[in-house]
Amino acid sequence: MIERRIRDVFIPRAPTISSETLVTEVAQLLCRPGVSAVVVIENDAVDGILTRSDIVSMVAETSATLDAESVMSSPVTTVSPDTTLTEAADTMREHGFTHLPIVEETEYLGVISAKTLAPYLSRHRLDIEPVDEPPRVERTGVSEMTSHV
Repeated sequence: MIERRIRDVFIPRAPTISSETLVTEVAQLLCRPGVSAVVVIENDAVDGILTRSDIVSMVAETSATLDAESVMSSPVTTVSPDTTLTEAADTMREHGFTHLPIVEETEYLGVISAKTLAPYLSRHRLDIEPVDEPPRVERTGVSEMTSHV
């Protein structure tokens, strides 16, 4: 059986932001149809990722005005376009991620999600449970970083 690779599947390009972008702006992006993640780009490289669950966790923790850097998951696990769909799903399951940015060399190409993989893989490959707790935001506005995506 020939294994499909990420480059063989249509992958929508998630919006990108800088780390200074306010979380309220990120939330507005995540409200758009089809947008489930936002990628933080700094110095032309992927620096972090924010998902809907990150924003929900932040809102549950504080009412402070925060920027993306305070809430984003970083460092980020990425995959290349040559990664097989099975390898991507295994990485998600192993780390408890539901989104992985796609990077070729240092160029950001898009984000693959568990939802994108679902039509191509068996259900058990996508049984993803978070391995870390969601990011916690301290009352001072500085987050405790976890690698939850």
